[in-house]
Amino acid sequence: MKLLKDKKILVISSEVVPYLPQTEKAVNSFTVSRKINNNGGMTRIFMPKYGIINDRRHQLHEVIRLSGMNMIINDIYMPLIIKVASIPKERMQVYFIDNEDYFKRKDLLLDKNKKLLENNDERMIFFTKGVIETVKKLNWTPDIIHLHGWFASLFPIYLKKLYNDDPVFEKSKIVSSLYSKAFDGSLSKNLANKIQFDGINDNLDLISTPNFNSLSDLMIKFSDSVIFSSDNIENDLKSFVKKYSKDSLSFTDSSSEEKLMDFLLKNID
Repeated sequence: MKLLKDKKILVISSEVVPYLPQTEKAVNSFTVSRKINNNGGMTRIFMPKYGIINDRRHQLHEVIRLSGMNMIINDIYMPLIIKVASIPKERMQVYFIDNEDYFKRKDLLLDKNKKLLENNDERMIFFTKGVIETVKKLNWTPDIIHLHGWFASLFPIYLKKLYNDDPVFEKSKIVSSLYSKAFDGSLSKNLANKIQFDGINDNLDLISTPNFNSLSDLMIKFSDSVIFSSDNIENDLKSFVKKYSKDSLSFTDSSSEEKLMDFLLKNID
């Protein structure tokens, strides 16, 4: 029985194998997508096009009809480049969000000293808006938007507050996968101001100091449900899930394909 037959699942992650090393998040982003496909769902995966990803080896090619849009980031026009590839031996397409200023370097989100890159705040906003605008241009209406990890933490508030009236996302439910703590320190404290520049006028005191916990808090607040995708989730994140009374799937249950598919299915109207 194909539990997710013909359901559209938009998967958004900062890391996906085989394009990046096999971290827990990169592996899970791939395996969950494959399970969705195996159960009749239709996936489209979006991730950043970091400089470390070799276009030729992974057979990436630019999609001219989708490239060329300008994302306004803090009053500056930043060109969006979209590339696409197919995961070998799988029926899954991966779309890559690219920009010369934000994603050319080979570091992902941390530098060689494990420090956050200074422009991660703008990279997050660019990635968020780039994915949303590309999905709109594709006119592909997802039943579920499955987010993986902290770099995707702005998607829920952008979708609920800035794109809430857009017919492409009108019925989309947001399911966020939570992972173990990924970094120390904080992103730029100007992040809230840059989000508000886009017309999101909510009180963003929650991320006045945008660290791992506060970004996760924001992500959980505006998600419809959450999945514990790591066995080592901080108690603070668990408390956020309780605070907002979010439906959740435990790490143990998320490892069961049947329970995972059932959980995704009950998020669909």
